[in-house]
Amino acid sequence: MTRRYYLSDLPPVAALAVLPNSESQHAIKVMRIQVGETVELFDGRGTQADATVVSVTRKECSVRIEHSSSVDREPNRELTFAIALPKPDRCRELIERLTELGVQRVVPIVAVRTQRGPSENLIGKLRRAVIEACKQSGRNVLMEITEPMSLAEYVDQPDSTPAIDSTPAKWIAHPDGPILDFTQIVSIDSASLLIGPEGGWTEEEINIALDAGFKKVGLGKRIYRIETAAVYLAARLVDH
Repeated sequence: MTRRYYLSDLPPVAALAVLPNSESQHAIKVMRIQVGETVELFDGRGTQADATVVSVTRKECSVRIEHSSSVDREPNRELTFAIALPKPDRCRELIERLTELGVQRVVPIVAVRTQRGPSENLIGKLRRAVIEACKQSGRNVLMEITEPMSLAEYVDQPDSTPAIDSTPAKWIAHPDGPILDFTQIVSIDSASLLIGPEGGWTEEEINIALDAGFKKVGLGKRIYRIETAAVYLAARLVDH
């Protein structure tokens, strides 16, 4: 399997490039990369390139671009998940799974019952986790993680999520909601989903979402953890 590395600015074919420090260090110290090896690069915006390693020093790995192309591995449906993130030790796996599944955007929500909002340091770590998940899964587009915001701030953003027939493509996960019939959403091109904190949404937050056009949706007879609910919904929505 060809090793993949992230390079945000891919140069033209035949040009030389130095991998970013973190990528160079991983290639040199972990993967023991050698001159002459073929690697695959991606820029996080949909383009990937085949490259040959031409130089390896203690700190830098240089490559020559052999071929580049736009390779689309994105799902047909654009998914935005606005999530009251779980505790930091459970965040990374959540972000990795949503990246692998093809979610376009994660919006960290600071809910009333959130113990504390995600720190700048945590957001940085999660964005790096997106890169690692793209390297592993073959995805060429980085999943966006926005800055944290309140639920009210999120629903006040310009609404680009369409309604198909009488079913708005905007849902808030709630135990009292009807179970979503995934067979009825084939024509929906994009969807926005709200997943609350471990303590649940307050009534005020639920009303804010409902007033903004979100509909309650249930996930079955059991109560799931934040990350379980998010991955379940993402997998089902990508597949249908």
